[in-house]
Amino acid sequence: MPTFLSAPDSAGRRLSRRHFCLGLLTAALATPASLAVARAAERLGAAVPHDFERLSRQARALAAQPWSPPQQATAGALDRLDYDAYQRIRFRSERAVGREGAWPIAPFHLHRFAAAPVGLNLVTEAGARPLAYDPELFAYTGELQAADFPADMGYAGFRVLHADGRAGDWLAFMGASYFRSADPLNQYGLSARGLAIDTAVPGRSEEFPRFTDFWIDPRDAQTLVIDALLDSPSVTGAYRFAISRSESTAMETTARLFAREQVMQLGVAPLTSMYWFSESNRHAATDWRPEVHDSDGLALWTGRGERLWRPLNNPPGVATSSFLDDNPRGFGLLQRDRAFDNYQDDGVFYERRPSAWVQPLGDWGKGAVTLVEIPTDDEIHDNIVAFWTPESGMAAGAERAWRYRLSWTAAPVVPAELGRTVATRLGRAGVPGQPRPAQGNKYAVDFRGGRLAEFESSDPVDPMVSCPRGRIDNPYALRVVGTDVWRLVFDVYPPEGEEEMGEPLELRAFLAVGGTPLTETWAMQHRPVTF
Repeated sequence: MPTFLSAPDSAGRRLSRRHFCLGLLTAALATPASLAVARAAERLGAAVPHDFERLSRQARALAAQPWSPPQQATAGALDRLDYDAYQRIRFRSERAVGREGAWPIAPFHLHRFAAAPVGLNLVTEAGARPLAYDPELFAYTGELQAADFPADMGYAGFRVLHADGRAGDWLAFMGASYFRSADPLNQYGLSARGLAIDTAVPGRSEEFPRFTDFWIDPRDAQTLVIDALLDSPSVTGAYRFAISRSESTAMETTARLFAREQVMQLGVAPLTSMYWFSESNRHAATDWRPEVHDSDGLALWTGRGERLWRPLNNPPGVATSSFLDDNPRGFGLLQRDRAFDNYQDDGVFYERRPSAWVQPLGDWGKGAVTLVEIPTDDEIHDNIVAFWTPESGMAAGAERAWRYRLSWTAAPVVPAELGRTVATRLGRAGVPGQPRPAQGNKYAVDFRGGRLAEFESSDPVDPMVSCPRGRIDNPYALRVVGTDVWRLVFDVYPPEGEEEMGEPLELRAFLAVGGTPLTETWAMQHRPVTF
């Protein structure tokens, strides 16, 4: 397991979040409302038949062959194309490929940290036409010029520009493994992956399957269809993303997988994000800002209908949590805190980062939502990953398929009849003005929404707190004066005789009236903190 979650280049090196995503962080583009597409034909090769069934057969046939590592473009100038040099290569927005006014496509230039090209194909009425590399798509404003790069080096991926005259892009597939959307608040944040393999299996190295080829079909003005071929040492796959935009961006995803080798742990619909610190672990922060994170919690809607909120941690060591389930209704990494005052960063705008929600389609059976948290001391590393782990892996030669809707959103993603966790704070246990115990911590958990505004502090709202190990003391709940927020407060102590606790405590809490839940279940992995 790496010390931080990142993507490897084709030589197996680990790349930081900043390096891997640098192409997604380039300056905004000036995109005209009407895009010239006449030059597209000059870059497109001969049409060949394409459909998703053909792609599935291709993936199945590829799984029967030995794996071949991706070939990097010729080194030289690419080795010099670091973050700063990359900023001096700009895509010419008037050269975007695709249907005018609907889905303008802008290829990514290769660079030092994404040197293995991917195949880009435009689906037309005549068939799929490969998009050849064309240096005239880019303006070279720095020391490196077009002549410094191979004439046939290819592209690192692509992004989809705004077609309504706004600058910039809203969807990006970069480096062949990760993709993400800036919708709906026009700010990139967490990413998704096609598949995760052996991410949390002791003694096995994590595998990063990559998309080697894309087929982009922009013909429908309402739905952008992207097919992709996935490849790795253990698995191949055929993927289809049917993408629509409204208040949120939805990606109806079909994944057909074919095992080349045995896989111990499949990670279906993986999401990866960054969590450094928030109000719950502000005591450990070394930065001046109040909070720094792309996501602040894992949300789950179980097959039994239970709703859980697991605040993210920045643990002292790699931590893996599994939430067993049968036919889950959904899970996602969310950014719930939308207040600028809680971040104070007017450069990267963490309060605008999207949430990503996975809604399974069809029968997913038994398994677990797996959360992996990796320690970090900076915001440049993606240190959080969440995915669905089926009950069994895949034997060599096996075939599996999943369908799900991946939504990029800022709105709540489940019904609003229950109150939601809006803050988790941690301090010393005990009572002000009295001697504080040597061990123990106090939690204050805030909830808002659902029916909570109907009740006052004098009403019989019950704090329901459980901890299989350790001890809970003095739990109570009250409505915060002048607000519709309800606060649950309690002290937690480590097990008797454990001065240095080994395993963290698993806490669960919610508010109820007459045994009926008023809120989702707050599920925290607690490690004692000394103040």
